[in-house]
Amino acid sequence: MQATPFQVVDGQLLGARQVASPNFNQRPEQTEIQLIVIHNISLPPSQFGGGYIEKFFQNQLDWSVHPYFQTIEGMQVSAHLLILRTGEVLQFVNFKDRAWHAGRSSYLGKVECNDYSIGIELEGSDDLNFEQNQYNVLAQVVAVLQRAYPKTDQHLAGHSDIAPKRKTDPGPHFQWNEFRTLLHKQKQ
Repeated sequence: MQATPFQVVDGQLLGARQVASPNFNQRPEQTEIQLIVIHNISLPPSQFGGGYIEKFFQNQLDWSVHPYFQTIEGMQVSAHLLILRTGEVLQFVNFKDRAWHAGRSSYLGKVECNDYSIGIELEGSDDLNFEQNQYNVLAQVVAVLQRAYPKTDQHLAGHSDIAPKRKTDPGPHFQWNEFRTLLHKQKQ
């Protein structure tokens, strides 16, 4: 097992910058975390930086800044984590709580993935490669999460896997094999 700067304590990822999102609610009683969902997001699409994702997850995005923002105006969305192109990790929602990342979804016949999953957004898009440091950090974070929430150990999915008619992310440029190799190395 390789050393990592991350640790889960009381639903918080130590080593991540904490940025509270109002877009969460309680998980159903007696719900165990069983799934990790990988997403991509960029605002505006395929453009990076600017802090717009952070503002969006906090309901503070100025809808007038870009025409695309008007198409998502009023949406209330969050994820537990966001990994920026730089490799920085932001936590918006405590893992004990239900983030609003998956929408209508199903995994292995069990609906409403938000209830029992952790959502990780990568700053990226369906049409561009991700950064190597995003893969490295994602592998570190997922290894830590799988130790903290053992039922997720064999349960990783893309947003497109749990909502295939609606979503395409993390997209064709996400290298699952590379990510799984890095994750395996983290667990050794």
